[in-house]
Amino acid sequence: MSQIDNKLIPAEHRKYLRLDTVFPVQFRLEEPEGEVFLSAWLQGFTNNISQDGICLAINNLDPELFELLRKKNVKLSLEIDIPISRKPICARSSIVWVKDIFGSKHQYLVGIKYDYIPAQQNNNLMRYAWLKKLLVPVALALVVILAAGLGMNSYLNFKLTQGNKLLIEKLAVVLKDSSLAKQKIEDVIAQRQGLRLQLKALETQIKSVESAKVKAESQKVNIEADNLKDILELNDLILSLTKEKLILEAKLTNVAHKEDEAGKELSQLDQKKAVLQKANFDKMYQWLKIHQNSRTGLVASFEGDKEIANWSFTYDLALLIQAYTQFLDFDRAKQILDFFAHDAKRENGWFLNAYYSDDGAPAEFIMQSGPNLWVGLAIMQYMQFTKDQSYLDLAESIAATIINLQDSGSGGGIRGGPTVGWYSTEHNLDAYAFFNMLAQVTGKEVYSGAAQKAMNWMVKNTYDRPDLPVRRSKGDSTIATDTYAWSIAAIGPQKLKDLGMDPDKIMEFVEENCGVEVNFIRPNGQSVQIKGFDFAPQRHTSRGGVVSSEWTAQMVVSYKIMEEFYLKKGDKIKAANYGEKAQMYLSELGNMIISSPSASGQGEGCLPYATQDQVDTGHGWSTPKGSHTGSVSGTTYTLFAYYGFNPLELKE
Repeated sequence: MSQIDNKLIPAEHRKYLRLDTVFPVQFRLEEPEGEVFLSAWLQGFTNNISQDGICLAINNLDPELFELLRKKNVKLSLEIDIPISRKPICARSSIVWVKDIFGSKHQYLVGIKYDYIPAQQNNNLMRYAWLKKLLVPVALALVVILAAGLGMNSYLNFKLTQGNKLLIEKLAVVLKDSSLAKQKIEDVIAQRQGLRLQLKALETQIKSVESAKVKAESQKVNIEADNLKDILELNDLILSLTKEKLILEAKLTNVAHKEDEAGKELSQLDQKKAVLQKANFDKMYQWLKIHQNSRTGLVASFEGDKEIANWSFTYDLALLIQAYTQFLDFDRAKQILDFFAHDAKRENGWFLNAYYSDDGAPAEFIMQSGPNLWVGLAIMQYMQFTKDQSYLDLAESIAATIINLQDSGSGGGIRGGPTVGWYSTEHNLDAYAFFNMLAQVTGKEVYSGAAQKAMNWMVKNTYDRPDLPVRRSKGDSTIATDTYAWSIAAIGPQKLKDLGMDPDKIMEFVEENCGVEVNFIRPNGQSVQIKGFDFAPQRHTSRGGVVSSEWTAQMVVSYKIMEEFYLKKGDKIKAANYGEKAQMYLSELGNMIISSPSASGQGEGCLPYATQDQVDTGHGWSTPKGSHTGSVSGTTYTLFAYYGFNPLELKE
């Protein structure tokens, strides 16, 4: 029943504050002395309620009963039902007033005053009535507040997303302008060199004519008019050539001015690029932060590929531990480390290749040496930075598992996993770096010995051909870019030289065989040329070239290692050459930055795994689905490259 307007109740009857609320009420008529007058229970509803009584709304009341109520010669026995009480509230009341409000409809209001009602139940009734009365405006207010908050949050997220996208686009524009400025300088330099060659040739010609003139003049005593004519012609030629020389010198001056202006423009663009690059790479770290699951600490490896949208690959998690550590987010790093220490499922000591990020359950029941070794590497880097040795036992447990595999193998090499027979240079490089770190921290010979075994195996099986500096694995001549980059990072240039290897040749080989320039379509539809490194030589695949963000970043780390190596040796020319390549490929990676494709990503910058989706890498797996899928490994390793962090070496 709809509530009755208070205007229908006479003012003199509204003695007490009344609350508009509705409860079902059963009532029956009694004599004033308490005897039952009418045993049948009738139905009514509260229209208003106060501490002393209620206004009762009754539908279809018999006219004779209405007259009886109007004369106020009877009492009412009440049973009031409210939701908070399992039993109705019983009360006895007197009639104060009666009003017929709908005429022929036989609907009435009856004002009654309690003669008796239990005090506690009356208080409960009033408390519930107040709460019910306040519920609607409070609920509406909360809805309004929540809606306003949601709207503001959506607006702020929209602005943040737009700002992040704009930041990425600004970097793309500056990189494009910088590339054009560099091309302009190269064109000007080529023009200058051409003019200098012309000027040199002209000067040689002038000297030749002047020499001929001097010779002719020395003979003029014995010559006739014809010889004098030749001398005059030589003078004219010298004058003409001198004028041409002046024109060339003016052009050279103009070109030098253009070169100077282009240089200033490039310098300004480089300054802008440095600022925008730093801002964008910091935003990339924000992307790594906001995707960490607050409950498990894990992060989905690929944002955008729906088939593996919730997968956290162990290798990627190991990279994240190191990234969080480098950015002083130790709690985030510890969340992942605690997962591996206490929650991650292991099989005979082996971590699995992947887990679900939302609950930590296994996502892939494959066990390989590389991901396990990288967890160990991450622990060592965390320990080195924080001096927290809480996870040293876990690192040594991983080492024991790998050493058991090493001892069961051939020649000290480490197989790809406990259930496979193949060997990988990459995994043995990981093991060499990990065991060296453990030996450095613990001083235990078992680890230095294990590192030497891994090295002996690589020297014998993967570094044994001058024409192919690094094999992918034992008996496998396939070229894998990461084995070249990680040879520099894990072993180091000097150690490679000591082993009879040439680190410069290693870098040259991968540049010549795996360096590519491909077309990349940015999220805004813009097409841009990207220089970088493929997973394998382009000639060995039918898909054409593809740039890997992670493996290009690995090469940048190696370039910086080579730069530092030659700086220490005092070879500034070689150092500068490697440094320029590192910066060039970092800029190329900047051109690959995309905005996070998810709503939670807020448009933060990240790197796709490669310039093409769902293509064969040439090493047994394909790039993720989704043309703009954010990659944890690509994004994290690019941050390593930018800050010059080598995860395969402990540094003080």
